[in-house]
Amino acid sequence: MSPDLYRLAMTVLQPGYEGTSAPDWLLRALGEGLGGLVLFARNNPGQQLVQRFRAENPGAVVAIDEEGGAVTRLEVASGSSFPGNRALGVVDDVALTERVGRQIGRMLAEADITLNYAPSADVNANPANPVIGVRSFGPTADLVSRHTVAYVNGVQGAGVAACAKHFPGHGDTVTDSHLALPTVHASRELIDERDLPPFRAAIAAGVRSVMSGHLLVPALDPSMPATLSRTVMTELLRGELGFDGMLVTDAIEMRAVAAMFEPGEIAVRALGAGVDAICVGLSTERSLHDIRDAIVAAVQSGVLPEERLAEAAARVLALSGWYAQQSALRDKARADVDESVGLEAARAALTVTGTATLTRPPLVVEVNTRFNKAVDPSTPTGITAALSTLLPGTTRIQMEPEGELPPFDDRPVVLVVHDAARYPWVRETVARAVQMRPEVIVVDTGIPGTPDGAAHLVTHGISRVSAQAAAEWLTR
Repeated sequence: MSPDLYRLAMTVLQPGYEGTSAPDWLLRALGEGLGGLVLFARNNPGQQLVQRFRAENPGAVVAIDEEGGAVTRLEVASGSSFPGNRALGVVDDVALTERVGRQIGRMLAEADITLNYAPSADVNANPANPVIGVRSFGPTADLVSRHTVAYVNGVQGAGVAACAKHFPGHGDTVTDSHLALPTVHASRELIDERDLPPFRAAIAAGVRSVMSGHLLVPALDPSMPATLSRTVMTELLRGELGFDGMLVTDAIEMRAVAAMFEPGEIAVRALGAGVDAICVGLSTERSLHDIRDAIVAAVQSGVLPEERLAEAAARVLALSGWYAQQSALRDKARADVDESVGLEAARAALTVTGTATLTRPPLVVEVNTRFNKAVDPSTPTGITAALSTLLPGTTRIQMEPEGELPPFDDRPVVLVVHDAARYPWVRETVARAVQMRPEVIVVDTGIPGTPDGAAHLVTHGISRVSAQAAAEWLTR
């Protein structure tokens, strides 16, 4: 039995934590060989924080979800400087997508972050999808493949590792894997044609990491979620698609898998399936040690081959080694500031039907702007803030889910909705508002329904720049 078995087990763990300062237990764990960690908005991530971690373990894989658009950790207070994948897919300019990816990479390089858990390479084939939506570049394999490659090239060209997710594809689901286990009801042929091409393209482009999706895909494995399936993780991703980089789980406390097994067993099963790194979105010292001990016990009992654990740890260290070799690219990217690219992309993505101009402060009614679990709850849509900057005195009312419209006075009315295509009650609310006030303006920040109102604007994403683009158009 290897004397450094505990260290191998620590190497494959990537925990998150509560708080805005580096916890002592996490610093100790890094000194004991913890291979990485994941940062969230709640941690107030930045260069100083990362330096504390690097002081304990210079090679730690520091990861973050910085997709742009709705999912941002570094810019959660203001909203992202980049419009998100759906908006980039609508513009369909791969050079622009690569520029955006490069600037996101530059932002991470400045904070010394190793790995971006992005892009979403999911093909959003189902408009009812509750968790992917605007996080996808779009509904077709070819579009998503092109922009996945451009985004990966942008981020990795800035010396930061990218991660294509959520393998084998979370786009055709009607369940949020944060809440329950989604099932992809598609034939193997359809999966090959629709869901796998973006991952094949990302692998061909040299993506350093892939994230598994907590998805049941009966055409691939009828009994186990993809994260825990050797058929999906090893035979398909490693064997057929030829991926040899670091394979990381989606967060294992998500109910899709957490409802099935304890965290330690999830980790053991994932490693056995072929995964290299275990993302634990929220950890404590006790829970981290419990998972480590479960991995060690599985090796000692023969459930998990030590060679498999050693291979997983080696892939984590290989990603860390790749990052260490990219310092020249990061230096170059830090100097390559392209501040206008996010707003440029957001303006190009704006889709408008009808016409209207605001000349005085409106009443902004946010109809359904409480987002899914992937989006930090404090993320603003930004529409009210953007309009307030241009028209001081703009006011905002946030409706309760399926609630009643507020009374209207003589002010112009702007309705902000998200993914109207997914919610009949939202479309009915918009229709009532238009009946009451035909000159109402509708702004959809997601996957839109049929255009309604005097003007119907679609930003195709939630971000500070998307909101600014809409506000500029409305006050032009």
